[in-house]
Amino acid sequence: MALLASVSTYALLGVEARDVTVEVDVTSGLPSFAVVGLPDAAVRESRERVRAAIQNSGFDFPQSRITASLAPADLRKAGPGFDLAIAAALLGANGELEENALRGTALAAELALDGALRPVPGALAMAERAALAGVERIIVAPESAYEAGLPSAVGAAGGARVVPIERLADLRRIGTEGEPAFTAPAPDLDVAPGEHPDLADLRGQPALRDALEIAAAGGHGMLILGPPGAGKSLAARRLPSIMPPPSQPEAMEILRVASVCGRRPEAGAVSRPFRAPHHTISPAGLVGGGNPPRAGEVTMAHGGVLFLDELGEFSRSALEALRQPLEDGTVTIARVRHSVSLPSRFLLIAASNPCPCGHGEDRPDCRCTPGAARRYRNRISGALADRIDLSLHVEQPSAEALGGAEGESSAGVRKRVTAARDTAHLRQGCPNAELRPAALRRHARLGRRARQELTSGHRRLGLSGRGHDRVLRVARTVADLRGCEVVEADHVATALAFRRRGAE
Repeated sequence: MALLASVSTYALLGVEARDVTVEVDVTSGLPSFAVVGLPDAAVRESRERVRAAIQNSGFDFPQSRITASLAPADLRKAGPGFDLAIAAALLGANGELEENALRGTALAAELALDGALRPVPGALAMAERAALAGVERIIVAPESAYEAGLPSAVGAAGGARVVPIERLADLRRIGTEGEPAFTAPAPDLDVAPGEHPDLADLRGQPALRDALEIAAAGGHGMLILGPPGAGKSLAARRLPSIMPPPSQPEAMEILRVASVCGRRPEAGAVSRPFRAPHHTISPAGLVGGGNPPRAGEVTMAHGGVLFLDELGEFSRSALEALRQPLEDGTVTIARVRHSVSLPSRFLLIAASNPCPCGHGEDRPDCRCTPGAARRYRNRISGALADRIDLSLHVEQPSAEALGGAEGESSAGVRKRVTAARDTAHLRQGCPNAELRPAALRRHARLGRRARQELTSGHRRLGLSGRGHDRVLRVARTVADLRGCEVVEADHVATALAFRRRGAE
């Protein structure tokens, strides 16, 4: 006679969780244990972890023919997060748990051989999916309890109750008075600027400081060209300290991406991510890929900063892969069975030397041949450069500038940036860098002198249609920083100056 039981769990696809039903059938026959439903190697190996965990937790392991099916069968299952669900369904089919003990329950955890539960990536995404599906409780390892409880902490309707258990044997307590419970504290959305390196450290670069403020206020990407030691990396690493705090939806997106990518959120403030991949990264590592699709650096930087140092050293294919996320704010990865859209709305900061040796062709100490310098610059295609709003060239600061007084601190700059970002959100509901053409014309109206300035700059710099709109978006941000409702000629001139510097 066959014995059948089923429980709910989740598979990760991109940064979202998909429903998976684990069905276990125990029937007479030669002892065997099969897992079906497109499992990867880690899922297939769960047979040995489940067997040892059940036996070491004081349960009887059936000496029968066991089949565990993970439905839907056409969705690839990856990782060890199915261990607990398979074990629970097997215990239910074998009569070790009450028939209805796990009704309305989802489970997600890895099992140690002694029956202890280990955390798995994506507990936040799984809890959000559980809330949408009306699941009553979700059972996780204690280390995953905080992130699984975040949907309820921020007021998600119908959030599933989080039940953290330490060992497989604790499943006997589910549905009883001894059932564990956990309530997550609401995340703090306002990270103090002191949590990051302070912008006051950047000396002797007033134009670079202005560009950083504009980039943070409007969400504009920036390319910094200059020799080694000019402060390019120092400036980029201080950008998060002047960015406005994330809104609650932004914070949940940031936390969800971190959770799925294995960077378990901790209680406290939500910090905007800062990612700085090495220039040897592959296109798939930068924008995502694999089967099932996994997030790349552009998704891990969602809501924060992606810093590409030594831009000229990145492969041409990796840089060209940035074009879609810069334009659309998402990365679409298509596979035979499905396609996945990964969020990738980040602030790009790129830094590059003017040539391979770093000094610049016009300097007497430059050791590069004209061909080598040209190939180095050509790593950045015109199509990619056209998608970067701000470009500027910096020189090494003088000894007097480096020894002078500190500049304005991050706290002061952040107040202006936050005020300008709030103004933009009240006006149009998004940062200026994300304005679509129709909305841009509506919210960045130009007077006669400002229009003349933009027309003259368009002709002088040979701007493309995309470049024209990007100058207009930057001008709108400059006006917001200066508290002006109308975009004036000097705002356009500032935007054109930052567009021109990269071409010199």
